[in-house]
Amino acid sequence: MSMQKSKTEIELMKKSSDILVNALIRIKEAVKPGVTTLELDKIAENYIRKCGAIPSFLGYKAPFRGAVDYPGSICASVNEEVVHGIPGLRVLKDGDIISVDIGVYFNGFHSDAARTFPVGTVTTEVQHLIDVTKQSFYEGIKNAVVGKRIRDISAAIQDYVESNGYSVVRDYVGHGIGTEMHEEPQIPNYRFKGANPRIVPGMALAIEPMVNAGDYNVKLLENKWTVVTLDNSLSAHYENTIIVTDEEPMVITETP
Repeated sequence: MSMQKSKTEIELMKKSSDILVNALIRIKEAVKPGVTTLELDKIAENYIRKCGAIPSFLGYKAPFRGAVDYPGSICASVNEEVVHGIPGLRVLKDGDIISVDIGVYFNGFHSDAARTFPVGTVTTEVQHLIDVTKQSFYEGIKNAVVGKRIRDISAAIQDYVESNGYSVVRDYVGHGIGTEMHEEPQIPNYRFKGANPRIVPGMALAIEPMVNAGDYNVKLLENKWTVVTLDNSLSAHYENTIIVTDEEPMVITETP
């Protein structure tokens, strides 16, 4: 599979991304104390389907034997949950944070983005974690330019996160995206060994720093989907789908 997308394919991905952006806006407006993660899931699913699209995550094949295929339209990860939190009856409380990851499939192409939202009023320290996670993405994409390599993105994210006293998750990484939700190349948020593709125009990349307030180690819960920090520290997540161009990278899932 080519890692480069044609102009036509990029335009189709932009349409998918527009739906995703508007779903995220609706989620952000709905996040408040007293709301359940399942309510957020239904807001996203209803909007995505209203647009004639499909939630990319719903029914996603289980990664481990004994797990069900993914039952939600979004991933809703609260506080120490890093990724893949399953929407349910959990009620959000003032001071919580929630990482919402959404994928949209439309006209044959996927888009993917995640945000961490504060619930009600959070402390300055918690907001700083959210802000650093977001900025680490933008530090990374400064290197998502023609001629550099994937490791340059990864190193920039790691350096920024660690300079702020946090850690980047090692077990889960970003990825290419297009007709499949997960395509090559993998994009770790830390320096890595091994294959290190050169960045070329037309690459569609889902870059997604996952940042822990404490140690980077994580564990998988019994549902075989939800990942939490091993030390129970808070975790934040920020992701966008970008397109590599001959000039600056184009962020096609950026929200207001």
